[in-house]
Amino acid sequence: MFNRIRSFHNSTTLLVDYLQSPALLAARVYVAWVFFKSGLTKLNDWDSTLMLFEYEYEVPFLDHMTAAYLATGGELLLPVLFALGLLSRFSAAGLFIINWVAVISLVDMPQAAFNLHLIWAGLTGLVFAWGGGFLSVDKKLKLN
Repeated sequence: MFNRIRSFHNSTTLLVDYLQSPALLAARVYVAWVFFKSGLTKLNDWDSTLMLFEYEYEVPFLDHMTAAYLATGGELLLPVLFALGLLSRFSAAGLFIINWVAVISLVDMPQAAFNLHLIWAGLTGLVFAWGGGFLSVDKKLKLN
């Protein structure tokens, strides 16, 4: 009986290990897509972006111009690194921070939007904890 349980456990562990890298890749691409689109939106309507950072978002410790430039730059650069799995943990941490600042900066966030931010935080946290996986540039360059 114990051998059957051990065999089942080992089989499922192998399956989960096999699926970890594709799951991490899917998480990286999804989160990168969301943040990159947000960065493009900010860039495409820069005047509105500056106005939102000045009057709507309450980013702590930064003036609105600096916050707008940092958020836009981070949302355009970090997702590219994240999707490729290049400097996976660094880009995961950066996107996690951008996500966290977005949550604390917007005073009246709808619950549905907050739930999405929790999902993105969880996915970036997984990549931060496990790295980019086998399907990443980090692995090819032996950076992790």
